[in-house]
Amino acid sequence: MEPTQPLAEVFGHILTDATAKANRYRSSRLCPFNNKIPNCTKDKAKNPLGVCSVLHKGSPAITCPIRFREDWLITDDAASFFFDKGVAWSSLTEVRLNDSNGKSAGNIDIVLVAYDAEGKVFDFGALEIQAVYISGNVRDPFEHYMKNPKANAQMDWSTQPNYPRPDYLSSSRKRLAPQLLFKGGIIHSWQKKSAVALNKSFFETLPRLTKVSKSDADMAWLIYDLEMTEEGGQNRYKLTKIDEVFTEYKPALLSITTPAPGKIDEFMKLLQAKLDEQLETAPTNKTIENPF
Repeated sequence: MEPTQPLAEVFGHILTDATAKANRYRSSRLCPFNNKIPNCTKDKAKNPLGVCSVLHKGSPAITCPIRFREDWLITDDAASFFFDKGVAWSSLTEVRLNDSNGKSAGNIDIVLVAYDAEGKVFDFGALEIQAVYISGNVRDPFEHYMKNPKANAQMDWSTQPNYPRPDYLSSSRKRLAPQLLFKGGIIHSWQKKSAVALNKSFFETLPRLTKVSKSDADMAWLIYDLEMTEEGGQNRYKLTKIDEVFTEYKPALLSITTPAPGKIDEFMKLLQAKLDEQLETAPTNKTIENPF
């Protein structure tokens, strides 16, 4: 059953969590998922939009990329794809990537670097995090909840306009595809591996990808979900890896950037209808009688 309100997690906690820890995170606007500073900085630093995930069809969808940093699970999973077992590695966040003209192609979310006994980098891999865009207004229900979290934990937002929902199509076309094309293209040209961390519900909306073995892959899709667990008698969502899919870069890029065409006959009918309408409603030239 579809929930009557859209918020799954606010400042890292479910809405009904009334523990002292949850209240502290809400009142101080803290981020529990390894943000660059202790506070949440999403959308606005002074008035952050502390929504980590939203509910859709009864399941949470991650809307904040920082949410994927829980326990740094994603870096462990990416490292197991990038490097041989036993290699020393570390992670760097928000690393600028330039093209051949010195122009920025964007920041890589996380770069994992392998280094030797002297601390010299000898290999690296790029990890991109893909949260999902939202259609509708998520700030209004967030601010309504924050006015009184205890009283509004069971709020009914279903009748409000612009009810927020995940927009998977925009997320893939406007975010994922350009990331793969520009940043991913540079990484691939250097013959380095890349990985994408994303929500299970997001991955399921992508076109079918041709899988290869881990040893033949230059790209990994690390697929996660938020699973409800109980800790200390309190329910919470925990980031859990559901699956990993290994592909080659170019076939994966082609699959994601190639649209599924509709029927040409239907487009021809549309053109004919528009042409008929134009011919039937040709402009009428009127003359103005001489007023004198």
